Amino acid sequence: MLDLSWLLIAIPLAGAALLLTWGKESDRFGHLIATACSAASFVLGVVLFVELAGRDAEDRSVTTDLGTWIDAGPFRADFSFTFDTLSSLFVLLITGVGTLIHVYSIGYMAHDERRRRFFAYLNLFIAAMLTLVLAADYLVLFLGWEGVGLASYLLIGFWQHKPSAAAAAKKAFVMNRVGDLGLALAIMTMFAWFGTTSIAAVNDQVHSVSGNVATALGLLLLLGACGKSAQFPLQAWLLDAMEGPTPVSALIHAATMVTAGVYLVVRSHDVFDASATARNVVIAVGVITLLMGAWIGCTKDDIKKALAGSTMSQIGYMMLAAGLGPAGYAFAIFHLLTHGFFKANMFLGAGSVMHGMNDDVDMRHYGALRKAMPVTFYTFGIGYLAIIGFPGTSGFFSKDKIIEAALGHSVWVGLAALLGAGVTAFYMTRLMLMTFFGEKRWRDDVHPHESPSVMTVPLIVLAALSLLAGLMALGSWIEEWLEPAAGHAEHHDLPLPIIVITLIVLVVVAAGVALAWLTYGRRQIAAETPADSEVSAFTRAGRAELYGNHVNDALVVRPATHLTRALVWADAKVIDGFVTGGADRLGEISGELRKPQTGFVRSYALMVLGGALVVLLGLLAVTLA
Repeated sequence: MLDLSWLLIAIPLAGAALLLTWGKESDRFGHLIATACSAASFVLGVVLFVELAGRDAEDRSVTTDLGTWIDAGPFRADFSFTFDTLSSLFVLLITGVGTLIHVYSIGYMAHDERRRRFFAYLNLFIAAMLTLVLAADYLVLFLGWEGVGLASYLLIGFWQHKPSAAAAAKKAFVMNRVGDLGLALAIMTMFAWFGTTSIAAVNDQVHSVSGNVATALGLLLLLGACGKSAQFPLQAWLLDAMEGPTPVSALIHAATMVTAGVYLVVRSHDVFDASATARNVVIAVGVITLLMGAWIGCTKDDIKKALAGSTMSQIGYMMLAAGLGPAGYAFAIFHLLTHGFFKANMFLGAGSVMHGMNDDVDMRHYGALRKAMPVTFYTFGIGYLAIIGFPGTSGFFSKDKIIEAALGHSVWVGLAALLGAGVTAFYMTRLMLMTFFGEKRWRDDVHPHESPSVMTVPLIVLAALSLLAGLMALGSWIEEWLEPAAGHAEHHDLPLPIIVITLIVLVVVAAGVALAWLTYGRRQIAAETPADSEVSAFTRAGRAELYGNHVNDALVVRPATHLTRALVWADAKVIDGFVTGGADRLGEISGELRKPQTGFVRSYALMVLGGALVVLLGLLAVTLA
């Protein structure tokens, strides 16, 4: 059955096409069709995963060729898909979490007039993401890559009547195009040097070229990854993207789309193995982003933007792990999977809170919600414990593995990862205290209540996965499973015993929790956000998202605007001026020549006589000479 992997894509794609073309009569049941399509892909993914697991390790990769897509002279690209140990995990994550989000959205979007279209876009996104992770050729991967960008644009700007949502969608689309340019150039470079864009062929041949080529290829791929995964310096779109409906935040910006960059790096592991420089840049990008995201998360009062800063930070951990090479590929994917569970849980939990608080996203208007919304509180609490790395939760196993691998690579990189863990504990405890504890700070017209079961059941399932996903660490299962796709996991000597590192991490996490409790748990929280003049420079910078938008505006937007205006002026005044000016001069000359053409016979006779006299005088002059 493994050759039926293309059906994983075809089912949600058909659902999207059906809902977008059926018409208004399907409004009553369109959401059910979309959810059924996502669930069908998940069931098929489970069946294929079980069959793959039953094979020997060396046979756990099946490529299905659906024919030739492009055949142009020496260039050939097949429309083919690979179902292997790496793509199978992504299939389960995308379709499993995606189906839960579909179910949640049935309740969350119940009163939206365009609900059918929303579910069509969800199906389209899942189909595009599955195309990306199953592609056996970089061109097919690029097709899914662009499809994900299109679907995210449609979903982020779904409430297009809001100018902020329309602007956020456009910003995400444009900034992702910058990263897409890097991926497009990488694919062109592959063809120029290897004569193919097949992922397997490129990974096989990359070690035969010079290190400079591998470095250039790795950096171009990283540029693409930074765009999709909201990594420095292309991270500014992610927080604005919270303008979309909350299920969109859970699906696209927690569990799937932002992980596409990590997938690209791990899938192209041979390229990065061939260039230590490219891997070091990946590590640097990961470290910078994980600290930036944590900083931003500490200062946001908007619950969704605080979680978005957290997403930046956690993807930074994954990128850091991927940059460690064979020592970190498996741990990057491990944390990607656990993060998909607990972050989707928390984003949907935030949506549940908003549902009970009249769509208010300001945590300063919350407080004491644990009794009013018990299911949301307990499920969100499990996600909180997982992300801070509480012992026994999935995050404890996956994040600690990255910190250990980082310390084995470099003490400084390990300390940066350790610092990120402490800051994560601080801002997530801050979020919990401001939302569920303390005194009521509700608005007069707000009456908090628990969400309906169609929304809470997905929260319960995701909370359970947030606890149990750590079992993948038992017996090094995740490393052994991914070895055929990501290579053998190497282990470096650690500066301290593992048990000591674990204890240090727990102490740092406890310090972050304690600091948050002292700052927010023991003090009364103001119901209004303090003005910038009343807070520290640290807080002001975090509120401004470390001035990323200001930097982009100064380095890109303004120069591009001035360049565009200059080009428009040059086109209008120089190029068009040359063409239209020449035509104008010719018209003026023609006008002067046209004046003697009066239409009177006497005038023409006089001109003939004058011309004859001129000729006669000329002949006489020649004769006399």
